[in-house]
Amino acid sequence: MTWLLLLLVLALAAWVYLLCAHGGYWRTHIGLPAALPADARAVPATDKRDTCSVASGGYPPVCVIVPARNEAEILPRSLPGLLRQDYPGRLRVVLVDDQSEDGTAEVARDVAQSCGRAERLSVVRVDSLPAGWAGKVWAMQQGFLSTSAEDAFLVFTDADIWHPPTSIRALVDKAEAEDLQLVSRMVRLRADCFWEKLLIPAFVLFFAKLYPFRWVNRDKSRVAAAAGGCILVRRACLPDGLLPIRSALIDDCALARWVKGRGGRIWLGLGPDVLSLRSYSRLGDIWRMVARSAFVQLRYSGWLLAGVVLGMTFLYLLPPMCAMVEFIRLIAGVAATPDAWALALGAATWLLISVSFWPMLRWYGVNGAWAPLLPLAALLYTGMTMDSARRFWLGGKDMWKGRPFVRQA
Repeated sequence: MTWLLLLLVLALAAWVYLLCAHGGYWRTHIGLPAALPADARAVPATDKRDTCSVASGGYPPVCVIVPARNEAEILPRSLPGLLRQDYPGRLRVVLVDDQSEDGTAEVARDVAQSCGRAERLSVVRVDSLPAGWAGKVWAMQQGFLSTSAEDAFLVFTDADIWHPPTSIRALVDKAEAEDLQLVSRMVRLRADCFWEKLLIPAFVLFFAKLYPFRWVNRDKSRVAAAAGGCILVRRACLPDGLLPIRSALIDDCALARWVKGRGGRIWLGLGPDVLSLRSYSRLGDIWRMVARSAFVQLRYSGWLLAGVVLGMTFLYLLPPMCAMVEFIRLIAGVAATPDAWALALGAATWLLISVSFWPMLRWYGVNGAWAPLLPLAALLYTGMTMDSARRFWLGGKDMWKGRPFVRQA
């Protein structure tokens, strides 16, 4: 057996493991709809509930914090969903205007007036960024400082996220029914144009592979993650607000690690009806989104970067490349038996790669015929990760929403 055939056998074995024993990361069965059945709101069996929760079955006060920087264009479409929440308890929305230059605050107030919900909205202005704080986390902290001790739950969501009317109630129901300290939903991103169909479902799949939801939701597992577009957390878990994660550039996962690392129970799943309105119609849009923080995820390690490049090549690129090359040689009539084995192993592994992608494509409503293109998506994401490292090594600055995005060594 040649070295190539040995590598293909190992790649096939690796994919069998990933599909059968890696937390079922490729499945889409772990999700939270916008509304739970009425009987799902049960009183937890433990005494660990937040003291602000209402034991009689009433809904505790909730404050929704929305960091927004230059979001005047999208707020008229996203903000009404939050302001019109059908939440039985007290609900406030704090929009944090993070030094916007496009009239974000004024647009938010106008939207609240047009919705007839001006009393639900408060606007907080961020005027400066202190040393040692990441920009978004500082905006989140200013929102936290605008909450009160009566707010049993805080919801952090992005300005481009649209929530259906029962979204907040579903999050609270989930937290109360299962005594959870943090509940997060991976919102449904847009997947309409070519680049979105190719890369967005793959992005969510790779995230789930890195943080299998089943492992995240297991109390004894050390795996912790959240999706920043929609996070509910008990206020009691944050006595100092976001101070413990003040420098985090990947704030959602840092917050989940903080909560779980101190004994909190967390839950992460897909949110089929919580939608991101932001478009990523061009490859460059997605490239910049990933490249700004991919190397952060690797802790700025060149060794980890090399491992990722080798791993992605081994798992996603080698099998389909061998299958295509040997197929061309086969139809040309020049393939020998070892080449036929390379074709069979490469094709079988490519089939498993496609199988892993199919459920996420269908969850996004994308034709399953895109499944064999996952290796192409993997190639592009590998390039984005390498570019992220290049940018860091050449200076560590990117422009993000009009402000330098500074990576910290």
